[in-house]
Amino acid sequence: MITQTVQRRHDLDWLRVFAILSVFIYHSTRFFDPWFWHVKNPLTYRSVAVLQGFMETWMMPFIFLISGASIFYAMNKGGAGTFFKDKALRLLIPLLVAVFTYAPLQVYLERITHGQFSGSFFAFLPHYFEGIYLGDGSAGNFAFVGMHMWYVFILLIYCGMFYPLFRWWKGSGSGMLEKIGNLFASPWTLWLILSLPIMTLHLFVSDTDWEFGSGGWPFLYYIFFLLYGFVIASHERLQASIKRMRWFNLALGTIFAGTFIILKATPALAVLEDALGDLFWILSACSLLPTFLGFGMQHLNFTNPFLKYAGEAVMGFYILHQTVLLVVGYYVVEWNIPAFAKWTLITAASFVVIMAIYEYLIRRVNILRFLCGMKPLSRVSVTRTMEAKVTKAV
Repeated sequence: MITQTVQRRHDLDWLRVFAILSVFIYHSTRFFDPWFWHVKNPLTYRSVAVLQGFMETWMMPFIFLISGASIFYAMNKGGAGTFFKDKALRLLIPLLVAVFTYAPLQVYLERITHGQFSGSFFAFLPHYFEGIYLGDGSAGNFAFVGMHMWYVFILLIYCGMFYPLFRWWKGSGSGMLEKIGNLFASPWTLWLILSLPIMTLHLFVSDTDWEFGSGGWPFLYYIFFLLYGFVIASHERLQASIKRMRWFNLALGTIFAGTFIILKATPALAVLEDALGDLFWILSACSLLPTFLGFGMQHLNFTNPFLKYAGEAVMGFYILHQTVLLVVGYYVVEWNIPAFAKWTLITAASFVVIMAIYEYLIRRVNILRFLCGMKPLSRVSVTRTMEAKVTKAV
């Protein structure tokens, strides 16, 4: 019952690309919602917040779930030294780069657009280390989580916290892992088993300091999705059940998410939203996540040149995306054009800039690949690239 092979899961690669693109689209709308953010459009729209509310129900939980599945396969590659060396290279180095390079630029743009600083970026740099940045408009500037790289920061913490559990599950505790997988694989109950622990936690965490988080969810809740991803990747019968029940989960997800959107979008239902919004928010996530996995297993278990390129680019794209969006948006939001035109320009221009930086700098330069958590190009690859350039020049 426990999958022990290290066969490449192309469906997870596709879903990871989809998830990171979703984060890009989500952040491209942050200029226009009514909530606090680094750079804002002069006019904001409640309808954008409704769209974001739907995306928040599943977006970051899905990324943590995929991360949990990836950890399961990473555990097959060696012991603790190999595991933590890989996490240091793939996660810690890009996080440190973020904290000391482009995070200051993001904080600077926030300070000047919110009237909290005046002057050049270089004049701001000495102030970057004054206080801790909390993302709530307070005066602290030092972004120790790397701004949008908070996901990497939290994932590193959870990898350290739960490595003993993961190692036990892969070893002497494999019987327990199999029993958990069997429980999850029971027909018609996966969404309920997923949601019950989170709803129970929510009873104790809601309206307390422990509810602090980002991406629409408290940080504590992401633990469950990380563990779920590990369990799902370990159990073939559970995966088969998720694939078989994909249409059922889609129906549930549509009902729960639709109800959540209606409650959030209708001011007259504010009382009901306060009472039931969190319930449908959790049920939506726990239905939509197995839906995405099920359809991915059914239809995305293949590779092609696009996936090979996108799968390698996804980390660099994530690292670059928010900084580029903020720089482009900083100028575009001041233009006297319709809001939808602004969003289209910000999104399209940022995507082009991100891909140009990735393709012509990060992808081709080994030191930049290293700083972005990517494997270095082999000497053969570098030689072929140089030969191709010479051929084109001739």
